[in-house]
Parts: sequence; structure tokens; C-alpha cells
Amino acid sequence: MFNHRYITPDQLAGFDNYKYSAVDTNPLSVYVMQHLWNKVVKVVPLWIAPNLLTLSGFLIILVNYFLLCFFDWNYTASGVGHEHIPNWVWISAAVGNFLAYALDSIDGKHARRTQSSSPLGELFDHGLDSWAASVFPLSLFSIFGCDSGEAGLSTRTMYSVSCIVLFTFMLSHWEKYNTGVLFLPWAYDISQVSLTLVYILTAIVGVDAYHKPLFLNFYMTEILIALLTGCSLLIAFPQTLYNIYKAHQQKALLKTSLYEGLLPLISPTLLFTLLSVWVAFSPCGILSKQPRLVLWMVGVAFSNVTCRVIICQMSNTRSELFHWLLLPLLLLVGASVSGLLGIMEEIAFLVFTLFVTAAHVHYGVCVGRQLSQHFNIYAFSLKKRYAD
Repeated sequence: MFNHRYITPDQLAGFDNYKYSAVDTNPLSVYVMQHLWNKVVKVVPLWIAPNLLTLSGFLIILVNYFLLCFFDWNYTASGVGHEHIPNWVWISAAVGNFLAYALDSIDGKHARRTQSSSPLGELFDHGLDSWAASVFPLSLFSIFGCDSGEAGLSTRTMYSVSCIVLFTFMLSHWEKYNTGVLFLPWAYDISQVSLTLVYILTAIVGVDAYHKPLFLNFYMTEILIALLTGCSLLIAFPQTLYNIYKAHQQKALLKTSLYEGLLPLISPTLLFTLLSVWVAFSPCGILSKQPRLVLWMVGVAFSNVTCRVIICQMSNTRSELFHWLLLPLLLLVGASVSGLLGIMEEIAFLVFTLFVTAAHVHYGVCVGRQLSQHFNIYAFSLKKRYAD
């Protein structure tokens, strides 16, 4: 069941020659958080595999998300007149978010500390990060909801914000695909610290406090969205273009043509285009009917596309032109928007969401097993699979 070999022989050969290269210029990370993580990692027992830390952090993120799902499935609990999410849930979310942030920040340090760094560990880390990138905003949306008037978020705003977050995540790996260097985005540390503080503030003042203008007649939702889009479009995107331009000037680009350099962006662009068409023209209003599941499916589909780009980037191989998922999505969007599915649109969407999630999990497990065998290691143990 989990023996399919998704990684090609050329990609495996590329992994054998892979060398990690990253640059972190974020003042919050360099001058504050890294000093904290250097102390925290010393507490971790040396027998624990780094990938266990990575997986634990991701599972904590999912637990937080599913806990919020239980109390607020349709993003209405924060609205006026609705039963609000209990304060202890926000405390749990704050603790869980910071703990997941810490585990994600020390897994690489622990790998170097135990001399167990490997391409599998980096791929596992970044692959789960690509999924977690969509879950963070999905959890945050429960604070404001879509039934809070001016203080809330429309489902289309939620969709747009999710796309911006995922686009920003993709930029870092597209940049590395072209330059060979991962320039760690400033937005990550800032967003994780901010998210933790917002959860703590919500536990203290309650969601009703956000129903009133906070500063200069602006609501908290408007301030956070402005910060988010500003960081993405005014910092992350220009910074990425500058780093690629600088590599071009230094004749250090890995790709020799504009087409090859832009190749990893084609499938994500088509994915977001098809999904946006569905959201905009769905006869049954699928986003309004199933906001949480639509946003979940968007995140999972994006993660699968991104993971394939990360593999090509790490193995220095050519990115695929079209992701296979685009074909069934195109057929489904066409059948839905044309009215061909009729009242079956929502059921077809639910089946497709389940299919995409299962396919992504299958992909992740198979890739993990394949690389474990290739590198003669266990994913979640420091023991080797067999003696040299």
C-alpha cells in the first residue's frame, strides 16, 4: 500500500549530492529566538530522533485545529449572539502554538547535535511546514469568524488570506530552486510570536473585545490582514525577487532560462486559478456552505504541489510542468461551474477533499519510506536500518 516509488532515480542521485544552505537575516530570529532555542535544545534527550520533534510539532498544530473545529465548525462561534469558544481553548491554542513553534525551530539543531542530519529530515520538516502553513490561518480565523459584522471576516476574505499565506511560503522554495540557497522568510518568526500573543490576548479579553474598533477606527481583523498582506507583498515578494536578481548578477543562478526558472510556479498558479474559479462561480456557493473544508482542501492540495517542488529543488532536478491533481480538479470545477453536477456538487466536493487528503498522506508516507531505505536510516529512530 505504501511502497509506491514517487521519487525518480535521477532525484535520488540528486539527493546524494545535496548540501543544505540557508540564510537567516530576521532580527527577531537572529537576536532573540535563536538564543532561546539554543538553550531549549539542550533539554532534549540525545536518544530522540529529530524527526520525532518535527512530527510532534505538526501533530500539536493539528490538535489545536481540530479542537477549534469541534467548537466552531462553521466559523460562527465568535459572532454576536453565538456561544463563544471557551477561554481554556484559547490558552491551549497559545501553549500549543508556541510549543509547535519551538519544536520546529530546534529539530534541525537537534539533528546537528546528534549528528543525524539528512536530506530526509529537511524534506520531512519543510513538507510538514507546507501543510502547517495553511492550518495556522484556519485556526486564527476562529477568533473573528464570518458572522461578526464589520469585525468579522467574509469567507472570501478567508480564502484570499489563505492563498496569500501559501503563496508566501512557496516563494522561499521557488527562490531556493533558482539560487540553491534558502533565505528564511522574516514572516515566519513574526507570525508565530504574533499568533501566540493574539491567542493569549483572546483568552484574557474574550472575542467580544474584537467587535469594537481597536485603533483609529480600525478593527483587529483589518489590522492583522493589513500586516499579513503587507509582510507578504511588500517584504517577502520583493525580497525574493531581489535575491534572485542578485544571484543572476553574480552568475550564480541554477537555471539557465526564464522558462526553467518559472517552471515551479506554473502548477501552483493553475491550482489557485481553478480553485478561485470554483469559489467565485460555484452554483451552490461551496465556500459559504463548507468554508472549513474548502480551506482545508486548498491547503492540502497546495502542500502536495509544494512538496514536489521541494524535492526538485533539493535534488536539483527539473520541476514538473503540470501536477497530476490539476486534471481531476479541472474536470470537477468544469462540471460544477457549468451546473452539470447540480445538487451533487457538494457531495462531489466532499469526495474530492477526502481523495486529496488521502493522496497527500499516501505520498508523504511513500516518499518517507523510499528515502529512509535509500539513506539506510529510520525516519523516527537514530538506529541504522542495517550495518554498514
